[in-house]
This record gives sequence, C-alpha cells and structure tokens, in this order.
Amino acid sequence: MNTSAERFFRFVKGKTVAFIGIGTSNLPLIRLFAEKGAKVQALDKKDFESLGQNGALAKEYGAELILGESYLDSINADIVFRSPGTPFYRPELVAVRESGRVLTSEMEVFFDLCPCKTIAVTGSDGKTTTTTIISEFLKAAGKTVHLGGNIGKPLLPEIESVSEDDIAVVELSSFQLISMRKSPDIAVVTNLAPNHLDIHKDMQEYIDSKKNIVLHQNAFAKAVVNLDNEIANSFSADVRGQLAKFSVKEEVANGAFLRGTTVCYSDYGKVTEIMDIGDIRIPGMHNVENYFAAISAVWGLVDVDVIVKVAKEFGGVAHRAEFVREYKGVKYYNDSIASSPTRTACGTLSLYDEKIAIIAGGYDKHIPYEPLGPVINDKVKLLILLGDTAPKIEEAVRNAANFDENAIQIINVTNMEEAVQAAVENTAEGDIVSLSPASASFGLYKNFEERGNHFKSIVNGLK
Repeated sequence: MNTSAERFFRFVKGKTVAFIGIGTSNLPLIRLFAEKGAKVQALDKKDFESLGQNGALAKEYGAELILGESYLDSINADIVFRSPGTPFYRPELVAVRESGRVLTSEMEVFFDLCPCKTIAVTGSDGKTTTTTIISEFLKAAGKTVHLGGNIGKPLLPEIESVSEDDIAVVELSSFQLISMRKSPDIAVVTNLAPNHLDIHKDMQEYIDSKKNIVLHQNAFAKAVVNLDNEIANSFSADVRGQLAKFSVKEEVANGAFLRGTTVCYSDYGKVTEIMDIGDIRIPGMHNVENYFAAISAVWGLVDVDVIVKVAKEFGGVAHRAEFVREYKGVKYYNDSIASSPTRTACGTLSLYDEKIAIIAGGYDKHIPYEPLGPVINDKVKLLILLGDTAPKIEEAVRNAANFDENAIQIINVTNMEEAVQAAVENTAEGDIVSLSPASASFGLYKNFEERGNHFKSIVNGLK
C-alpha cells in the first residue's frame, strides 16, 4: 500500500476539488476523486452539448458541471487542478493562489506521491519517441513501467498500485513543468527551440519552464542533456547530480555518442560500443538522437543486449514518419507530430535523399518560420499549404536566398481533402508525399492525432 497516497486521499475526502477541462485526460481524475469522497466540480468553456460524451460521463461520475464562457469567473473550490493547456499566469488562477487555496496539477501530485524511481523527458521535439524508447528498454528488461504524462493517460489514478520497485516514465510539456517544484530522479532534455509562444509570454518563460525538470533534483539524481543543442546544454550549469550528455557530433565524457557509424557510450571514459546506427529500425538522424537520449537515461538500468534488441524491433510511434500506403507508385507518410518548423526541418526533411512533396500549415503559435524556408527549398519540390501559417511558410520559402521558382511548386488549399488531391495530381511514380505541417493542429483539428488520422483515412480511401 502506498501510504502517502492513502493519506492524501483521506485529506481530500469532503473537500471541493475543481478540475479545469473536461477532456479524456481529466475524466479518470474526476471519477477517482469522486470515488474518494471529494465534492468534484468540472469546469469547461464548452457547453454541455459540445462536450458530447465527456460531459455526460463527468456528470455520471458525480461532478457538478460549470460550463460556458464564464467557467473560470468564480472558482469556488478548496483544490483546483489546472489542465496543462490552461496558462499558469491566467488572472483567474492567480486569484486562486492569492486567496490561499490550492492550485495544482495531476503531474505535480503524482510526483509528490510516487514511491518509485521517476524518469521524465522534455524538449521541443522528440519527447514522445524518447519517452517511449525508454519505456520499451525498461519493459524489455523486465521492469514494471508506468508510462504517462503528456504522452497519454494520467498516472494519478493508478498511484495506489505503484510499488517502490516500479519505474514511472513520463513525458512533460512546458505547460506541466511551469508550476512543478519537484524534479524526476532522471531528467532528459532532448532539445529546445522556439515553441508555444502563443501561450508563453516569451521565449524565456518557455525555457524557464523546461528548466524545472532539473532545477529541483538532488545530488543523487541524474540529468541527460543534448550537447548539440545550445539551450538544452545550457541547463548543465544547474545540474546538481550526475550529468550525462549525448551528441552525434563529438565524443563525450559521460553519455552516448557516435564514433563513425557506431553508437557508443562513455561511462566516465570507459567506452562501450553498442551497435551500428543501421541497427536502429526507425529512420532519421533525429531518431538516432532520440536513442542517444534514451540510452543515456537508462545506462546502468538496462543491459546492452536489451538496448540492441529494442532498437532492431521497435517500429516507432504513430504519426511520426509513419508509412501510410503506396498509391500509383507514390509513397505517403504521416508525420503529423511535426507541429513546429524545427520538427519538420530535422524530422521529415532530413529523412530522404531526394526532393519530396510535403503538406504543411496549420495553427499559428507565433514562432519564426524564416529558418524553415531554406530547408524547404533544398528538400522539397512540391509544397502544399493550408491553415493560418500557410502565408508565413510561403513567405519564408520565397524570401530564402536559395529560392528558385522553377525548382519548387507551391499550391495553396483550404482543407486536407484538397491537399491530398493536390498531391495525387502533382506527383508521379517514385515520388514521396509526407504530411509534415510545421504547425499546430488547433483551428483545424483538436490535436495532431486527429489531424494525422484524417490524413491517413483520406489517403487510404484513394481509389
């Protein structure tokens, strides 16, 4: 029995607990706290009809629903759980804190109550794949793994069943980290580049949020940072425990690195050759970096033969350079996870030797697109654009020094059906088409999964 969890749930019994957002990640929490005897409130900007089944389930679980545009105007609860998508410095939440009430989040409480070793991954790109690889390593080594955070299911509902010998592996976004004051036993920072500047007040707030993953570690903890990424590497100065760095450009004193095409690990100068990068089943140098981050995190917990076995067998995560089908000799790939310019440039556009066709554009997170322009001109022959960022991407391409109007065809469309049709009509046998938006999905889709699934359904429906 997890005695910390037991004490916590005794404490919340009879308290009014509010959850901001009635999405699939909060529903298990609403149910859990209602079952533990809390008076649960569920707050959401949508009306009951728009919530659909989620609203019905929250009500069924016993929650009082507070809905509509004014859902945050008069929060009256002892404990308020902020959803990651609700800005930490929103005035209504500042008022909650200033009134002496508890403002927290699912991940904060999980970290406070978790009895086992915790490994957490953050970064602008590569978080989900790195987190998944770490969990695959540990599961293959026979460990009981609790996988969650930003990657999927909430972990707090299973806190009572977590034992000291288990390992929790979590993906953490800047929105989750901004208010966290407890860091994991092993922290991983994949890379950092401008992102989510539509929510954060500036780039410094974004960086400071990410830094919380290492700031509260103790001397017995471990931090893994990307030597090749200037901002991630800058976190080294704040590391109190063991520091491991990974690099595809140079050898390191402690961490994973590349020697020729051989993946190596230096354990303070003792170098172990692990495998050739060709043994890694999922393509792309960015995935080599993801493996380096994951290997550095689990070194000493997992044997080398387990690392090699997973690398050879793990086929990757959906929506990440995922092969969809071949139609009329053209191969279609789904890289909907590419929700930032760096993710498109370092992901999809680094995978292929030949020029390809991409579908890009979406919600505007107010991040710069200028650096993407030269990469698209170098790697793309057909650019299909949609969404709010379409003009920004086109401008970045046309203003780049290497722009050649005879070398790239640019087509603007209004939806995904038109985008796929434009790809069909303007490609030939042997070509590659990839959905790689370089933009968030909001405005057109609820999330990148819905966007990727829609793209796949259209492609798979081509006759």
